[in-house]
Amino acid sequence: MEPLNHLESFVQSAEGGSFSVAARRLGLTPAAVSKNVARLEARLGVRLFQRSTRRLTLTEGGERFLAQVGGALATLQEAVAGIDKDDGQPAGTLKVSMGQAFGREHVLPMMGDFLVRYPAIVPDWHFDNQQVDLVGEGFDAAIGGGFELSAGLVARELARIHVVAVASPAYMAGREAPRQPSDLAMLDALVRRSSPTGRLRSWTLRRTRARSGGTPGEAEATVDLPRPRAIFNDPEAIAHAALMGLGVAMLPMPFVERGLRSGELVRLLPDWYQDNGAVWLYYPSKKLLPPKTRVFIDFVLERFRDEKFAQRMQVA
Repeated sequence: MEPLNHLESFVQSAEGGSFSVAARRLGLTPAAVSKNVARLEARLGVRLFQRSTRRLTLTEGGERFLAQVGGALATLQEAVAGIDKDDGQPAGTLKVSMGQAFGREHVLPMMGDFLVRYPAIVPDWHFDNQQVDLVGEGFDAAIGGGFELSAGLVARELARIHVVAVASPAYMAGREAPRQPSDLAMLDALVRRSSPTGRLRSWTLRRTRARSGGTPGEAEATVDLPRPRAIFNDPEAIAHAALMGLGVAMLPMPFVERGLRSGELVRLLPDWYQDNGAVWLYYPSKKLLPPKTRVFIDFVLERFRDEKFAQRMQVA
């Protein structure tokens, strides 16, 4: 049987499309991965890859060999992972990526219960608002939105996120509450600047329902903001500014839910919101996930379901 590291180098190179990607996943250098694959090719007497400066392409023989060994290798890796347990408990370092504010507010509070249940797992959690290469950088899972669902990834929706207009009670004291989206233009707006484009983000709202006894208004409205009170490139900073009573903000529910529940923020225009897409739990689509990854996925899905997270993030 070929050395396991030769087979791993081949499979990871085939899945990642390059020796560099395989090297990052395996913790080796690209030269070491290339050498392992070359030794495997020499032993088999078959060229497994067509090599170019940009990408590896499987030969016909390489495709057949991958189909034959891929599942068997996964089974071996799962068996090895199963040995790496403490008294039958899933063990190992769990590398997870998540957004900074979302992770601190909604995922980090779960860590205590998770560690009580799985004491042999060591969380290696990365709080970063930049998307990561989940497979290429060796992450076990990621929580966020907007990841390209490329081959090799699975996505489980945690919730759809609504954006709502909020302000502090202190700011609204003595001011008339807006009755329609255009009224927001008369208030001090805390506006977000888009990091990729540098543009100020407009406020577009969708009507959820007509007010009792009223007539159905327009289904969608864009608010003209002639004079922002302050501009930020970070929604968490906007949330703090709103709590300080500096003006009105349009923010995703994960950033304002605690303030709304505590009364530190009030929601304006309760019939209007903006859809901000979904937040997802991503993980590699391996037939046999390591136990540490599987229990983390199950734990997050169970906790978010029990806490009715999806319902709390929507206002319709």
